[in-house]
Amino acid sequence: MKGGYTRLFDDAASGDRVSEYADAHSTPLPDFITAYHASASEKRDDSEMLSSNFQSKMHLFLARAIGAKRVLEVGVYVGYSAMLWAHATGPDGQVTGLEYSPELAKIAEEAIAKEGLNNIEIIVGNAAETLPKVKPSAPYDIIFLDADKPGYSNYLSIILANSQPGSQNRLLRPGGLIIADNVLRRGHVADPSKTDREMRDAGEWRLHIEAVRKFNDMVVGEKRLESFLTPLWDGLSLIRLVD
Repeated sequence: MKGGYTRLFDDAASGDRVSEYADAHSTPLPDFITAYHASASEKRDDSEMLSSNFQSKMHLFLARAIGAKRVLEVGVYVGYSAMLWAHATGPDGQVTGLEYSPELAKIAEEAIAKEGLNNIEIIVGNAAETLPKVKPSAPYDIIFLDADKPGYSNYLSIILANSQPGSQNRLLRPGGLIIADNVLRRGHVADPSKTDREMRDAGEWRLHIEAVRKFNDMVVGEKRLESFLTPLWDGLSLIRLVD
């Protein structure tokens, strides 16, 4: 959702102006991060997979508000958001990224190295297999879900199972955040009457939407989680783990 605006007003023009105003009055991102966003947007046909700079300002604010020093990202793509988390946690922080595609992981690693960032590790493989194997020396403060949407419910189950109170090598600390992107899918998740879609296979798209609905229901029904589903961008779920 690289464009970055969601209209919450009666007319489109007012919504755009308010969003642009809010963006302009939020703490800016570093130039190297916005420059990489612009470069990836120009070069890649699939650049809609990028988070917007506007949304990333919120990620930065949240990370710094809770003093995050350790972030786990499920779905790295070309490394834009990993760079954002690395900036948010600072040089003494640590970012771990799980990426399915070796090709995308290589692109991300090269971009990260070019910027001289040395606090990011990328693990290549299916996150359903790599996530259960992550055994951090200290729990993560934030886990960012931005990978295959049908996998979200499974990822959440793994996070909960591996973040039990009192357990060693738990994934997420008590009070830590899970931030899940794309949980409204252009409104289809909330409005089944919508007929436009972004996948060629209508059956695949329906399964995709149902998987996100399952995840959203799972979040709100889990006693160990507090959540707020933000109706901005493509839907951003802010989830807090409580022990």
